[in-house]
Amino acid sequence: MVKKRSQPSNPNRLWLWGIHACHAALANPNRRCFRLVITQSNAKELALKAEDPSIRTEIMDAYSISRMLPEGAVHQGIAMEVAPLPEHSLPALRHKDAGILVVLDQVTDPHNVGAIIRTARALGALGIIMTDRNAPPLSGVLAKAASGALELLPIWQVTNLARTLDDLKEDGFWTLGLDERAPKTLSKADLPPKLALVMGAEGEGLRRLTQEKCDYMTKLPTDPEFPTLNVSIAMALALYELVRSN
Repeated sequence: MVKKRSQPSNPNRLWLWGIHACHAALANPNRRCFRLVITQSNAKELALKAEDPSIRTEIMDAYSISRMLPEGAVHQGIAMEVAPLPEHSLPALRHKDAGILVVLDQVTDPHNVGAIIRTARALGALGIIMTDRNAPPLSGVLAKAASGALELLPIWQVTNLARTLDDLKEDGFWTLGLDERAPKTLSKADLPPKLALVMGAEGEGLRRLTQEKCDYMTKLPTDPEFPTLNVSIAMALALYELVRSN
């Protein structure tokens, strides 16, 4: 008889896995960690420091760790049970004179969102805004794809994206939508230094109301016969262009 994988019973706890995600969580003073499971070989190789007594640390074999996690989780011999990160204050952004904020309009794939968070942190974005519905949870799969950046970049989850875009405008942001049907390419647009880059889901793109809230609509210079890009790649190209031109 095959034993079932254990399922999370407490909504206030979640699992992270993978070397970068777990190390970043351990180093983040704002992340509460309850339990660390790690293989003996990894514990020696990674030379982990003595953990906080509040964290329950267990040495396990790789198979036993796999049984604790969702099927297919590539844990690299380390996983952690943690609390969700505390929410950041969105109004704090009004004090910024310049910078780029990434806004995701119902991007649902956790691998894409994780890659976006990783790129946004690497290129110095102010943070990520995403909807609290039709968006992936900030947990294991996404954290693994973000490679530690989830612990380092402010992320806001909002109920009403259109209202949030209005609030950002009041705080001095100009909103820039990316859409393959836009008339002007991003590199040719004359843009202000304080921007919210708004990205839509693959296939559907930006919703109509979201587009109406954008001060600018631009596109990337892709081949008209094959304009489709993965949303994380499109965001990386757009953010790099904005960083380069500022």
